[in-house]
Amino acid sequence: MNGALTDEILTGLPGVTDWHLVRDGRQDTLLVAGPPPDTRPPTGPARDDARTAGRAADAGDTAVRGTDPATLPALMRQLDETALLTTARVLDRTRLFRDGGRRGTDEILEALAVAPRHAWIVRRWLATLTAEGRLRLDAATGRYHSLTVPDRRDHARALRELDGACRGLGYPASMTRFFRAAAERLTLLLQDRTSLQEVLFPDGETSTAQGNYRDSVPSRWANHAAASLIRDEAGRRTAPAPLRVLEAGAGVGGTTGTVLEALGDTPVDYLFTDVSPFFLRTAREVFGDRPGLRHALFDIQADPLEQGLEPGSRDVVLAANVLHNARHAGRCLAALRELLAPDGLLVLVESCQEHYQALTSMYLLMSPAPGEQGWFTDLRAGQDRVFLTAGEWTRQLDAAGFDPLPVLPHEGHPLAAAAGQRVIAGRVRPHGARPDPARVRAALADRLPPSLPPPRVHAVDDVIRPTTPTGAPR
Repeated sequence: MNGALTDEILTGLPGVTDWHLVRDGRQDTLLVAGPPPDTRPPTGPARDDARTAGRAADAGDTAVRGTDPATLPALMRQLDETALLTTARVLDRTRLFRDGGRRGTDEILEALAVAPRHAWIVRRWLATLTAEGRLRLDAATGRYHSLTVPDRRDHARALRELDGACRGLGYPASMTRFFRAAAERLTLLLQDRTSLQEVLFPDGETSTAQGNYRDSVPSRWANHAAASLIRDEAGRRTAPAPLRVLEAGAGVGGTTGTVLEALGDTPVDYLFTDVSPFFLRTAREVFGDRPGLRHALFDIQADPLEQGLEPGSRDVVLAANVLHNARHAGRCLAALRELLAPDGLLVLVESCQEHYQALTSMYLLMSPAPGEQGWFTDLRAGQDRVFLTAGEWTRQLDAAGFDPLPVLPHEGHPLAAAAGQRVIAGRVRPHGARPDPARVRAALADRLPPSLPPPRVHAVDDVIRPTTPTGAPR
């Protein structure tokens, strides 16, 4: 799509004051904004939503009662320490840093024979080891040197002691085996000679993933807090119709089960979705004939309307540990907002800080698909990172047209610092001056050449443009 021509068409278009063209190699998307809304709460969420958030936090605390939160930071650090030792060992096997060797990033990637789609992970290794003082970077030449190589026995002991750390964090034994197996096959995984899915879902089993997304202390807290928000949402609605819930990227159903349990006998139209048929089959086996539960394929990267979903058709949208995969978070949030009824509720569960353990395991699931051009096109563009901070998510929700609720757990909570797993929610904000996407599409169709495919158009309350790490617009 021609950006200059788009600018020419939109300039002066009534009701449109700002716009941003998102390109990601599939279908271009235009985010359009009008005058700033005049309904944003000046001092935070509405009182009812603040009370709802408080009850959700209590539900999270109740779910992990019996766990000493003071022990969690040390246990998380033990996992991270094991990952640091693992990455240093893998780098040392290349022999690039022996005898005073100084190497650039490209040389390191070549020596490891890293598949291009995973190169960002190795760059994260280098930055992390440098930040931890275990590798040095010559800023003038861009070359790394002086790698601190762990003793083989120390590394082996750290891998053995993973079991205690995982137990303390509520992970099942299968999660320990997963971390060890990923560490042992790390070079092969980086080279795409084997896949992490084979390690995470051996013989199609989902118990390891469920241990991560359902049973661990951070996930248990977040799932129960999210379920409390949705249960309260059912209670505040007076209409006799079922509560209409869309769960996007439901995966192994780690959050689904907790939400359905919290809703109890509440009539629901619960649409369990994922991009993979594998998870839909698993959900049918796990949840059986739960009244009101349906299953469908749904891709958060694509236009929801083209996937059979209707505007304003959902009371709640739930997305647990999935929206960080959105190539453009703002576009995805705007599309989900359009699916919600007026005053509808969006509930996200997201990791909001990086854990080094993921650099040797789960991050391999977050690389671009083989052969896919490009990656994130939002504020993460060019930054070799996946997760947004809690503050960035709140800003994204606000820009997309939601009034954010308090992020849970709050900053002073031990789990917020130890795990970084947060519940981020927002309520659809009424905004009568928001541009009409259909009108914008019609204006573009009138002026664009027939050879240019029309873009998706989503109305937002504010446009957040990507920046480089130095802050200069990209």
